[in-house]
Amino acid sequence: MQQLRNDLIRSEASELREEATGVILSEASERSEEAKSKDGRAIVITSGKGGVGKTTTTANLGTALAVRGARVVLVDADVGLRNLDILLGLESRVKHHLLDVLEERVQVEDALVPGKHTDGLFLLAAAQAREKDDVETLRMQALIASLRERFDYVLIDSPAGIELGFRNAVAGADEAVVVCTPEVAAVRDVDRVVGLLGNRFRPQLIINRLRPALVRKGKMLSVEDVNGILRLPLLGVIADEPEIIITTNRGEPLALRMQTPTGAAYHAIAARIAGDDVAAPMPAQAKASLFERLGAMLGGKRR
Repeated sequence: MQQLRNDLIRSEASELREEATGVILSEASERSEEAKSKDGRAIVITSGKGGVGKTTTTANLGTALAVRGARVVLVDADVGLRNLDILLGLESRVKHHLLDVLEERVQVEDALVPGKHTDGLFLLAAAQAREKDDVETLRMQALIASLRERFDYVLIDSPAGIELGFRNAVAGADEAVVVCTPEVAAVRDVDRVVGLLGNRFRPQLIINRLRPALVRKGKMLSVEDVNGILRLPLLGVIADEPEIIITTNRGEPLALRMQTPTGAAYHAIAARIAGDDVAAPMPAQAKASLFERLGAMLGGKRR
């Protein structure tokens, strides 16, 4: 049954990828050679589906990279649905936003908010009372290019969907990290986004909110199930832990707690992004044995 389900997902995903490949708009693909030569790296954090943890991933990876000594700016591209400031505990410190900069009402230096917990981390918040259509793609591209000149990493938190907000988020990026939860709908949406991005963005995968106990019972897609369809370089796997919600509500990224398994996982992923030769983090007991999965499937049939 599981194999049949995977075959159906893979077949539909392949059709979507074929349909989507090469559709990314020319503004994003025709970046200048000067922008590409800068030392700073612009990485879009995306997925297609909402609610998979893109913003949480952006906050934690940015924090982990800054703890390593890098200069990092997080750009909230989710215009109209600003949340990244809350996850960083900076909601009361935002005075200007992304569109203030794009529309030249303030200089970018005036809109950057220093992080509360980590030196070298900055936020450029999204506008809360504006629409995604208000962002001009070429201006967004130029802004990201200018930030690359000042920072080691520019992490762009992409909105859900594949419309204009997505196009603006990827406009200045050269790399992509795609976040996927072990759900059929999320896998399908990520596959379409990967098709839109193409190989030029060198997309890499983070599997988020994995529950090893459910995987062992055959009630949740495993890491192998998800990446058997997506076939992307795996940066790491993050478990679905209550502590993520607790620290998020406090405005303190879990990456600040390196002694916790999930905090350590974010740091390992950051190390892999930085080029360190470390293993992709994996939650304990994330893999179900063949006998466990067969037993779960056969048990389900008997019921």
